Amino acid sequence: FPGYFLVTADLCRHAKETGIRVGPGRGSAAGSLVAYALRITDLDPIKHKLLFERFLNPERISMPDIDLDFDERRRGDMIRYATEKYGEERVSQIITYGTIKAKAAVKDAARVLGFPYATGDKITKAMPPAVMGKDVPLSGIFDPTHKRYGEAAEFRALYDSDPDAKQVVDTARGLEGLKRQWGVHAAGVILCREPLLDVIPIHRREQDGAIITQFDMGACETLGLLKMDFLGLRNLTVLDDCLKHIASNRGETVVLEDLDEMDSDPKTYELLARGDTLGVFQLDGGPMRSLLRSMQPDRFESISAVLALYRPGPMGVNAHNDYADRKTGRKPVVPIHPELGEALEDILGDTYGLIVYQEQVMAIAQKLAGYTLGNADLLRRAMGKKKREILDKEYIPFSEGMRGNGFSDGAIKTLWETLVPFADYAFNRAHTAGYGLVSFWTAYLKANFPAEYMAALLTSVRDDKDKSALYLAECRRMGIKVLPPDVNDSDSDFTPRGTDIRFGLSAIRNVGTNVVASVVRTRESKGRFADFGDYLRKVDAVACNKKTVESLCKAGAFDSLGHSRKGLVQVHAEAIDACLGTKRKEAEGQFDLFGDAEAEPGEGGLFDVAVPMGEWDKAVLLTYEREMLGLYASDHPLFGVEHLIANATDMPVSQLAETDDGRTVVVGGILAAGPRRMTQQGNPWAMVMLEDLEGPVEVMFFPQSYVAASVHLVEDAVVLIKGRVDRRDDIPKLIANEVTVPDLSVGPRGPVVISLPTPRCTPPVVERFKEVLSAHPGTTDVHLQLVGGDKTTMVRLDEKLRVRATPALFADLKALLGTGCLPTGA
Repeated sequence: FPGYFLVTADLCRHAKETGIRVGPGRGSAAGSLVAYALRITDLDPIKHKLLFERFLNPERISMPDIDLDFDERRRGDMIRYATEKYGEERVSQIITYGTIKAKAAVKDAARVLGFPYATGDKITKAMPPAVMGKDVPLSGIFDPTHKRYGEAAEFRALYDSDPDAKQVVDTARGLEGLKRQWGVHAAGVILCREPLLDVIPIHRREQDGAIITQFDMGACETLGLLKMDFLGLRNLTVLDDCLKHIASNRGETVVLEDLDEMDSDPKTYELLARGDTLGVFQLDGGPMRSLLRSMQPDRFESISAVLALYRPGPMGVNAHNDYADRKTGRKPVVPIHPELGEALEDILGDTYGLIVYQEQVMAIAQKLAGYTLGNADLLRRAMGKKKREILDKEYIPFSEGMRGNGFSDGAIKTLWETLVPFADYAFNRAHTAGYGLVSFWTAYLKANFPAEYMAALLTSVRDDKDKSALYLAECRRMGIKVLPPDVNDSDSDFTPRGTDIRFGLSAIRNVGTNVVASVVRTRESKGRFADFGDYLRKVDAVACNKKTVESLCKAGAFDSLGHSRKGLVQVHAEAIDACLGTKRKEAEGQFDLFGDAEAEPGEGGLFDVAVPMGEWDKAVLLTYEREMLGLYASDHPLFGVEHLIANATDMPVSQLAETDDGRTVVVGGILAAGPRRMTQQGNPWAMVMLEDLEGPVEVMFFPQSYVAASVHLVEDAVVLIKGRVDRRDDIPKLIANEVTVPDLSVGPRGPVVISLPTPRCTPPVVERFKEVLSAHPGTTDVHLQLVGGDKTTMVRLDEKLRVRATPALFADLKALLGTGCLPTGA
């Protein structure tokens, strides 16, 4: 192990010395004091109660590894460094073999057997939806012992009743699992003492000459080759960009590793307690944000715990809510057994008497049953396997050890029955602490440097228009103004400007990196552009391309020069031809005798462009802006009517990804209507995009719903769509049932008025009331009407408790305070 640690430490040292951000530690390696001393990890394992034996112990069968996270843009640089230092012939990336999955096998079989596309599509739609990106294998669909067998009844019924489906599926079962193509492992790198050619077959990738193993990861590890994981983590890129923005925008230097007192920043924990964690590492999902509001984190341990608890296992037994209720005092902390309260205080005190971490299972076995930590780790693994014969065997030494320490059979049995299920889903504390530190850093930066952080975050998702729209909406909610691109101010990417954020030029369609570099370089060397003619005179020919300039015009990048977008689009082509002609003459030595005698060489003298004054209306401006940027920047068609949409819908579009498959919901927004299509039977159907302030969703109108809805499926129409959530693929869709048009003539909504009798204003009710309001953050004021006898008092609540007035909010309030708490109709 010394060599392994030293190689790992060398990689981390090189990354830090060359400005490549490294993660603070992931997995059980964060429990190693040696790794901390060598600066492989940034967490003190003693301070955070991390066990070394969870990482390495004499009884461990397979050896652990240390995974390294790097800024995703610099992962290639780290692989190059390892190759140069340890020898090209001794370092290689690892091959992966992609296999044919269940759905692909069905579609391939249907195609090869000559069936129409609809046959394969019908069969795959009858399959259970993928969970966490994983399909149910065809073998599992027909295996009663498979855990998801019960979800495939529809598929089996189709198989039994349709001969064509049976033929396709029988053929597909022979294809499933076969290797389809090769690729490169996302993280794995092999290092070898000997030249790799002497040990394994290798492959040189044609496009870049990279060395790739021909054996996959499992085979390489079986041969004893050292595998190291070089992982690219987008959030490290965000951190690095944010720190650079802080330095340039505020003149401050922030060193994240120096934030020793992670429990003492009030802004960070206020942000976490409000659930304002969209864009915060590991904490930005909707249900996660609700859990944070319920939990009210106030120290680093809370972040670590929420990462461990927000997983299917703990949530399946309600451990996440139990933790939140005990932490906030809504429920008392109850020991597992009366005899065990004091004995387990030092192990479970931080987690309010609940087992959250694997290390706690190990520590309990060590303290109460006399296990070594190595044997305790073996016990933990045995519990996780859930095999009765193994559990019966392990119970004997466990019970004897506890009995020897004076505990009763009742306490032993209760603890064992608690440990066995918890051991299966308890999480590695070292991992949650390591990733929790990245969560804390991102929350700290969002809370204390919001414009800088959101600019870095937007840049990191610039190629994902759905995420970009979501984070732009978050900027608006935070009061950060996102300014459109500007040739006089924009850099390549999103950049903070004071408390605002400026769109980057590279976000514009048809504007390449060479164009952006030319514009920025010219602006820095020759000064700001005075008008459109000045722009054409100063920039290189590469930035005078007609298609590029038209895109800049439509995106609003010349707005600061005082020209109308419509006028520029009308004259830009002719102006570019004239300007380029002038530049060519200058290059050939044909100077105008009466030209600008003071112009610098290469600037082509004075060049004026007469730009018409007329402008498009708002709808056209926004349409072109969206076409060029992929989303709305300066304005949005839904601004001013968002409260009407919110009142009439169940959720924003962004929450569909977290909604149960098959649930019927109402969402609203602006339509991008697609063309009408026809089925083989000649019936019309359509696929449209619906977009609200937080992003778009694809909506399918099948023939029955299309006939009734077609009159409303008009481009740029604001509509409400009721439909069924379809999450069979990774990206959620909506299968439409009906469409309605909301009344947009209603003025801005007033405050939400909630009536509450003063006898009901007890601390538990008030606390839960605040939690309900915090779970629906928005821009609408809340007025509380306190009714006591003949006296009524109206109280306007703090701005921090403003809400999004939705049916979900009203339902939560009625469930807590009764149906009479809101006006009739709410």
